[in-house]
Amino acid sequence: MTTQWKLEDLYKNDKELDKSVKKIEKEAKNFQKNYKGNLKQLTPKEFMEVLKQYENILNQISRAATYAFLKFAKNSDNGGFYAKYSQKFTDIQEYLLFFELEFNKLDTTKQKEIVKVGGIYKFYLQNLIKEKKHQLSPGEEKILLKKNLTSSRAFSRLFDEHFSRMKFDFEDKKLSEEEILSKLYSPDRKIRKEAADSLSKKLENNLHLTSYIYNMIKTDLKIECEIRKYKSVEEPRHIDNKITQKSVDALINTTSKNFYLVKKYYDIKKEILGYDTLYDYDRYAPYLANEEEIPFGEAKEMVLKSFKNFSPEFYDIANKAFDEGWCDVFPKDKKRGGAFSHPASVDTHPFVMLNYTKKRRDIFTIAHELGHAIHQYLSRDVGYLGSDTPLTTSETASVFAEMLLFDDMKKITPKEELLALYGGKLEDIFATLFRQIIFTTFERKVHSKKGELSPNEFNEFWMEENEKMFQNSVKLTEHYKYWWSYIPHFIHTPFYCYAYSYGQLLVMALYGLYKKEGESFKKKYIKFLSSGGSKSPKVLIKSFGFDIDDVSFWQIGIDEVANLLEEFKELKDK
Repeated sequence: MTTQWKLEDLYKNDKELDKSVKKIEKEAKNFQKNYKGNLKQLTPKEFMEVLKQYENILNQISRAATYAFLKFAKNSDNGGFYAKYSQKFTDIQEYLLFFELEFNKLDTTKQKEIVKVGGIYKFYLQNLIKEKKHQLSPGEEKILLKKNLTSSRAFSRLFDEHFSRMKFDFEDKKLSEEEILSKLYSPDRKIRKEAADSLSKKLENNLHLTSYIYNMIKTDLKIECEIRKYKSVEEPRHIDNKITQKSVDALINTTSKNFYLVKKYYDIKKEILGYDTLYDYDRYAPYLANEEEIPFGEAKEMVLKSFKNFSPEFYDIANKAFDEGWCDVFPKDKKRGGAFSHPASVDTHPFVMLNYTKKRRDIFTIAHELGHAIHQYLSRDVGYLGSDTPLTTSETASVFAEMLLFDDMKKITPKEELLALYGGKLEDIFATLFRQIIFTTFERKVHSKKGELSPNEFNEFWMEENEKMFQNSVKLTEHYKYWWSYIPHFIHTPFYCYAYSYGQLLVMALYGLYKKEGESFKKKYIKFLSSGGSKSPKVLIKSFGFDIDDVSFWQIGIDEVANLLEEFKELKDK
């Protein structure tokens, strides 16, 4: 087992990367030389061969870009290195820019003939046609591509570098963001409060910068959406996610109507802990006075076992991830916070970033990110273009993996610890479901406001939306108003967050089906993951008998959450 990325699977060293980038650039130049202005002369079969060349170049770019990004994620001192190659990849993509634009200039009959022989590329081509009305002239697209490095992407990089270097004062120590956040799970209320105060003080001191960054992201998105004639700033995200505004609104409305479940849970938690008032820093207070620290090796085996019980294929892929350097496990100075699974390229494997701090919740993070990795690995057979999975269905695999682990842990957890296990799981679900909807409604408020927002306006919007969810079950202290400012999704991918909620409710519905169908479900589920993004979410989910456009579908998932909360209450009352 290795606990650090084996970047040699991408390139042996920076010199090999540089050599590869030069080769990719040459191929991209030749591609432009051979096919720019000539697509209309190709037969449908010839077009498909050209499409495969295009896909291969994109796959190579992704491989190189992954290497540069991972070096930066591992050490923010590599920001200059990352910026250098980001510029190179932008330059290379200029040679490819014509392809999708010229495809959309073909007459409708020719496009239909190409789509007919599209195979695994059929859905990709259909979505290209839908994008036609939002595409600009080649010259305009080139300008936007060049400016991307100094617009939203630049501010995203600044945000990451800033937070990776940030240190929080705690008991005469300087802690990273991951380390200070982990203190919010301490059984000691004093420690939780001190950690919340330290986090808040630092966030308040940096509010001018984070507000400015968010305002620039907001402005950049607005400008691009106006240029591309999107109906709203949300629309490009929904198009990327291959779902409709109606479906998203149904999800948000259904979830919002069930905020009472959050209140019910925290009222129970307050009673169990014996507190007169539950403050924001008490939300993740553990139920066990002394939660045992779990070594990474033990956590790894728990995740592997849960995967093996579901599918030998899941187990084999996850085991490879641990044994072959797919994972970077522990927090380090200047390492990016949080966790992710990066798909890299279809001829390599995903790379998983963790920041393991020996807490029970970290085990679920391992399962979550490996769920992504399994999905990404299984979908390689549909090619680079087909494996690009919408956020809505990509979160399904990760949350489903968490449920596998939870069900397995229920069987081996002593009775006196079951309440803590259930409580932790419900809090994870609330964070993935209800909290992400609050993030989305907060974003809607932010982006609907004309002009730049003051730090106070960000703070007010944040508190207003959070109070809707907690419904006085949790007392939000004055310092909580700054906590919007460390959420990376607001900066990196606006309107990303509802995808977590989407995935959570979908998984709750699918997991209920799994418990009924058993083995027959597993085959359908693996086929679903292996399809990646080569089919629409609606088509993929229809194979399980569900209709995501039916408003009542979302209530199925909510009902499963309510059942879990009822089981928790019964445990408490025993």
